[in-house]
Amino acid sequence: MLSNSLIDPMVLLPKIVILLFAFPLHELAHAVTADWLGDSTPRRQGRLTLNPLAHLDLYGSLLLLLGTFGWAKPVYTNPYNFRNGPRAGTAIVALAGPAMNLLLAVVVALAWRALDSFGGRDLIGRNAFGNLTTFTDVFVSINLYLMLFNLLPFGPLDGMKVLRGVAPNSWDGVLDQLERWGMFILMGLIFLPFVAGINILGIVLNGPFEFFYRLVFGI
Repeated sequence: MLSNSLIDPMVLLPKIVILLFAFPLHELAHAVTADWLGDSTPRRQGRLTLNPLAHLDLYGSLLLLLGTFGWAKPVYTNPYNFRNGPRAGTAIVALAGPAMNLLLAVVVALAWRALDSFGGRDLIGRNAFGNLTTFTDVFVSINLYLMLFNLLPFGPLDGMKVLRGVAPNSWDGVLDQLERWGMFILMGLIFLPFVAGINILGIVLNGPFEFFYRLVFGI
């Protein structure tokens, strides 16, 4: 499970890798999908790149380094340019980001499992393998949490856009309110454990996290 140590280099290193690669890949997935669906807005804004400077947000990056999740600069799109329609296109583009986090978690977990099955402890040494195991655990765990957190149905998260794409038009009024107040709801949920000792986000996310964690590691 994920360590919260702020001084362990094998905890900080995967967070830095996530900032330099996973965050840009998440946003690039949004941008490439939007471009593929016919909207050139991300291309014109210079978001079709892996350059971290084009994607990283200062406060979101600091929050990741201090905790277990953060955010990057959102990729802006014009839904009316999507050739499959604004609702379906928006949902597909939104889903691409969390899907990238899941893909990264799966690839890294499978690589670790392959090394372990071929005697990784003997191949690279027990200490090195232990450090690699910690790195893998942190990297996979954060990517899974990022995927699940982003799929929460509150604006401005990806989950709200996915929900709008699949929900009937009759839900628009309720979804408008969720989107309008979504940031305040999220901030309340994030700080609720510190104020009232109740971790609603943990209750909601931990079950799905355990499922995917065990799935990717074959536990």
